[in-house]
Amino acid sequence: MTTWQEWEAELAGRLAAASPDERVVFAVGVAERLMRAEEALPAQEQAEYALGLRPMLNALWEAALGNPSGFGEIKHGLGEYLLSEYCHNDGQHGPGDADEPAAAAVLHTAVAYLFGAGESVSRVSSRAVEAADARLNADARLNAGDERANAGDERANAGDSDSGDGDGDGDGDSNAVDPDEVLTAEVCRQLRDLALIAQYGASLRHARLGLDIDTSARLHRALRVPLSSVEADA
Repeated sequence: MTTWQEWEAELAGRLAAASPDERVVFAVGVAERLMRAEEALPAQEQAEYALGLRPMLNALWEAALGNPSGFGEIKHGLGEYLLSEYCHNDGQHGPGDADEPAAAAVLHTAVAYLFGAGESVSRVSSRAVEAADARLNADARLNAGDERANAGDERANAGDSDSGDGDGDGDGDSNAVDPDEVLTAEVCRQLRDLALIAQYGASLRHARLGLDIDTSARLHRALRVPLSSVEADA
């Protein structure tokens, strides 16, 4: 059985072989999924700084698919970050707003678009895998808390019944999610996205320099919706 690390190695090879324009579209799609996940959180859990990067992400979509009108938004957005308190070398002692998955993905994608940096695209990919792992751990902590609460209720009610036969023991384990499956699903999703983008490789050639209106519109229809979907089987 192929491990998620082996799939990730295959993804790295395919990203290296892709054109700079294909890599930018890939990064924008991954960043979009992370942004939508952020936007779907309850208001009190949303990262304000990340949400503030939505205009730059929209501009990146336009630019990546052949409409360079968003160049100014991308340039100024990245410049504001570089001059802000969020760009620092203080490690964990500095503000971590820009290191939140959606924010980091948008910023790395902007670097990839402006400078053709392949390493930035790899970082976007990695942040999505890390985010999937973080969500899994958060769910596990939540489930563990629920199980402790349920166990407390059972102990409180133990005096009402002498028939504690233990039938429920171990039920949580049977429903546990395999971390490797979650990470494999994310990496394989990225592989599918990259394969879809490759089908339009000829049209995307030099997209960052601008394409005609009809080609750009066709690429939007073909790529933006499927790459933006947060459904696992999209």
